[in-house]
Amino acid sequence: MSRLDTLQAALEATLSGRLKHLVRQRGELTVTVAAADYHDVAKTLRDHPELAFEQLIDLCGVDYASYKDVEWEGPRYCAVSHLLSISKNWRLRLKVFCPDDDLPVVDTLTDVWGSANWYEREAFDLFGIVFEGHVDLRRILTDYGFIGHPFRKDFPVMGDVEMRYDPDQKRVIYQPVTIEPREIVPRIIREDNYGGIR
Repeated sequence: MSRLDTLQAALEATLSGRLKHLVRQRGELTVTVAAADYHDVAKTLRDHPELAFEQLIDLCGVDYASYKDVEWEGPRYCAVSHLLSISKNWRLRLKVFCPDDDLPVVDTLTDVWGSANWYEREAFDLFGIVFEGHVDLRRILTDYGFIGHPFRKDFPVMGDVEMRYDPDQKRVIYQPVTIEPREIVPRIIREDNYGGIR
């Protein structure tokens, strides 16, 4: 029995009623749980001696709108955690979909794994996923007055305002966008023997 078989059997036995999906693909396991079970499952994954996922090594948001360029059926926003067990030497991907697309909310995992703190702030900032119970949920990558969530697929590519540091005023200022739309015409080099080509 391989290490992956052992992990899969332990997950199925321990989380049997709370697993929505378990996918084994490319030598990795991904489990999906309901938002209502998310926090409880995370604690079980950390504390159960047969699983022992001591570390959360990453957490990110996903926007499934137009996933794989097709119409997506189901909840739009998902939080994906990557877990590591040092003692067992295995990894797991834990997914939870936010039940409400208008206000995506799931429980925080900061009391389970402290490393979730900044990752959840990043997912909040870039995707707008609210982690309920997070003690300091505020933007981490965008500016304080930034409106919107830039990794959402419906976020506008071109805005009306840009930000820059003004050395005369010694502060950050906002101004209208200075990029002018332009048409880019490819440059064609028509030289004889260019690059050694005959």
